[in-house]
Amino acid sequence: MRYGLIAGNGRFPMLALESARRLGHEVTVVAIREEASRDLETLAPGCHWISLGELSRLIEILKREGITEVVMAGQVKHAKIFSSIRPDWRLMKLLAALPSKNTDGLIGGVMRILEEEGIRLRDSTALLQPMLATAGVMTRRKPDHDELANIQYGRRVASALAGFDVGQSAAICERSCVALEAMEGTDAMLRRAASLANGRPLTLVKAARRRERLLFDVPVVGLETIPVMRETGTTALAVEAGRTLMLDKHQMIAAADDAGITIVGLEDA
Repeated sequence: MRYGLIAGNGRFPMLALESARRLGHEVTVVAIREEASRDLETLAPGCHWISLGELSRLIEILKREGITEVVMAGQVKHAKIFSSIRPDWRLMKLLAALPSKNTDGLIGGVMRILEEEGIRLRDSTALLQPMLATAGVMTRRKPDHDELANIQYGRRVASALAGFDVGQSAAICERSCVALEAMEGTDAMLRRAASLANGRPLTLVKAARRRERLLFDVPVVGLETIPVMRETGTTALAVEAGRTLMLDKHQMIAAADDAGITIVGLEDA
């Protein structure tokens, strides 16, 4: 199977490439110059670089390579999408026609244009199914009564937030929302929450946007999440099972166990 991989920042694109290689898939990378790592060139037999906004060049590369299946992997920071983008004529036309200039609207418009060109956007987790969060408690320690109450409340808050295409995470303390994630990212949000919680334990809840397909912007947690949780007094993490990527999954769970942190995979309500 041949795939095109539109690569943003972080380890997600690298992991997708490594997984594709193990599965015997051939992948051509189209990397976002402002975001992606140059290390991609060491893994990808074909790697092309484009800038944010070069939609016509993206289509030209994919068609020249004969690619009809594309996956998006890695983050493009929201702030860059709406402040650093220099749209070409095709993207400029799309932006002018969007009723709402948020990430969902933009990617949905790009998807329609790609489909018109015979290119299908696949779920961004297509190559990484083993790394998705599983349902239930994944750590040795189960959430206590207070953490469960925070998780139940936080899930409603985080889901509502995700529906507005703003962020994916909420920091909860004593069944109250202390902080919501926006463009600053989860780590900065947790540190802000800790400054407001006055030493009381926090619960972190992450929610995926309720799309039928996980085309982009999949919630991601990883090994580096645990030190930030310890630093900020965050004792519980709840993510959506089957819709959240866990980088270095086994090492992350082991680190959480060592820190006394509980991690829970939430099933669909």
